[in-house]
Amino acid sequence: LVLTFTGSPMLRISAIMVGLVVGTIVSMVFGMVDFSRAGEGELIAIPQPLKYGLDFDIGLFLPIAFIFLVTAIETSGDLTANSVIAGQPVKGPLYLRRIKGGILADGVNSALAALFNTFPNTTFSQNNGVIQMTGVASRHVGMYIGGFLVLLGFFPFVGQLFLLIPKPVLGGATLVLFGTIAVAGIRILATQEIDRRKVYIMAVSFGLGLGVTLVPEATQNLPAFLKQVVATPITLAGLSAILLSLAIPETKETTEAVDEPSEDGATA
Repeated sequence: LVLTFTGSPMLRISAIMVGLVVGTIVSMVFGMVDFSRAGEGELIAIPQPLKYGLDFDIGLFLPIAFIFLVTAIETSGDLTANSVIAGQPVKGPLYLRRIKGGILADGVNSALAALFNTFPNTTFSQNNGVIQMTGVASRHVGMYIGGFLVLLGFFPFVGQLFLLIPKPVLGGATLVLFGTIAVAGIRILATQEIDRRKVYIMAVSFGLGLGVTLVPEATQNLPAFLKQVVATPITLAGLSAILLSLAIPETKETTEAVDEPSEDGATA
């Protein structure tokens, strides 16, 4: 935070990395860094496609397919926030082209990940926080970083070095990044005209999402398939918003502003 508001563009751009480095050094002084894992990774590793074979299980396919549907919704939100932070439009053909391209890239990346024996991936919303803090939203910078990440993927020991960073240090860095995501969401909502229908859709979705976060035991007794769907706040809130948007019709009454004065002067 100090480096972000010093006024120097270079210090602002490097603020997150400097924070991680300084935090790790301070943690070393207090003996919080475990160096025993530093040499565990291989020096060079070449990914082997379909190392564990190829199989299809309908019992696993259905829940994963639904989760992919919800992550597509999450990706749309991340890309919308990205557009807001980067000064890009959030409606019109350019916006829709960005959304379509982002979701397609998610699917292609996840397919490649499956071929190379790793987990599917989706947009990382904290990157919006990085853009907010550094002021850098250049697509060219993103391409260079992507190239570096592909290159570093061949050197597992580099990943082991990053695992040395203590969790409190990572928490300090991501605290601001997660917070900026929430702010971006508020900015998106602030651009919308919120009528009575949207109020209830948002209220129920927020309530359910926060509910499973604060009271995770609420889903303990559900069947395994259903639990995988509703135990995640993003999944549950997204599903709730979709179903309520389809179920609650748009009428003249629901599209009235929620703060419209009534005849006796009270708030409607």
